[in-house]
Amino acid sequence: MAESLSRQQARKLVLLAQRLPPAKQTGTAIAATLTAIEHLGYIQIDTISAIQRAHHHTLWNRNPRYKSSHLDQLLVDKQIFEYWSHAAAYLPMRDYRYSLPRKQAIASGEQNHWYERDEQLMKLVFERITAEGPLMAKDFEHTGKKSGEWKSKPAKQALQYLFMQGELMVPYRINFHKVYDLTERVLPEETDTTLPCPAEYARFLITSYLQANGLGQSAEIAYLLKNTKPLVSTTLQEMVLSGELQQVNVEGNSYYVLPTSLELLGKPLARSKLKILSPFDNLLIQRKRIQELFGFDYLLECYVPEAKRQYGYFSLPVLWNGKLVARMDCKTERKKLLLHIHHLALEPGLVKTDDFALSLYKELASFLQFNNCSNLQLHKTSPANFKPVLQTAINSLTR
Repeated sequence: MAESLSRQQARKLVLLAQRLPPAKQTGTAIAATLTAIEHLGYIQIDTISAIQRAHHHTLWNRNPRYKSSHLDQLLVDKQIFEYWSHAAAYLPMRDYRYSLPRKQAIASGEQNHWYERDEQLMKLVFERITAEGPLMAKDFEHTGKKSGEWKSKPAKQALQYLFMQGELMVPYRINFHKVYDLTERVLPEETDTTLPCPAEYARFLITSYLQANGLGQSAEIAYLLKNTKPLVSTTLQEMVLSGELQQVNVEGNSYYVLPTSLELLGKPLARSKLKILSPFDNLLIQRKRIQELFGFDYLLECYVPEAKRQYGYFSLPVLWNGKLVARMDCKTERKKLLLHIHHLALEPGLVKTDDFALSLYKELASFLQFNNCSNLQLHKTSPANFKPVLQTAINSLTR
């Protein structure tokens, strides 16, 4: 019979597996960053810059000593590589071979990418990079129409196809723009490039997901990975029968766990430590899961027309006391070194507002520094009577 966990226990398990808040770390700061990437399995790359970009934000929340230069350095040192998880991401180089099933599926035409293939243009682009070395999209003269959902030029689409099917990699970026080179010139010599068999691939997906997330369901493990859910579901059952996995019941919902993960429940969770999360944080990316486990109905409203927004353009979930208790719409005004909190909305279940205000005040000091700001402006809170409570703390923070 499956073991039962309360929702509070399940949340604790998830947060400890996600390393939120982070435990005390040893070793160098950049080694802690690599450890975080290898443990989480991926870090989503995002271009929105209302505050520090999501990939930096997610890592900073796991590594208080994180510097934005770490990702560039790890990429150049070939410890990580860019590819696709459920979205564009930085991935550990040690997991490179598990990117090959998707690459093979795209190269064979079994899986489509966003654009129609232009084989002739892809050949020309590949030949130029072979002859000239690393190139960027802007190095290819654009003569045709821009097309596709993102209105990109044909050469950029060809580069993207070659990248997605594994013929090109990104050895580094310049001002956040990708530089492309031949995979054979980027990969470390010792990299394992053998294609995993389907069973091996499914076990990798399951194990890496459960190590990073504590517990999971087949649909969560196969999230946005085309044609993998049936294989994942079958392999989950096989791993339960062999004793490699256990099933647990969380208030009527069944989840899979690694037996060793349940040992995390004996460890303390730093409940008083508050963390301001990125909308693209690994904890939050599957909204249905977060609503089920945390009771937090989250929508990133930057894609919603302004008139229909409830919380704001770039609202950041706030983790405190083992729960998601608020959301904070922020934007930096970089020339003024100013962080705007346009709207801080508390969840209805939050009652210890004085304790929350103190924890938020403490974290805002670090958050300002992370965003290269020295000043903070609070515009609005919901409920409105929380504003003077927090404003008093902010005044002492930026005095």
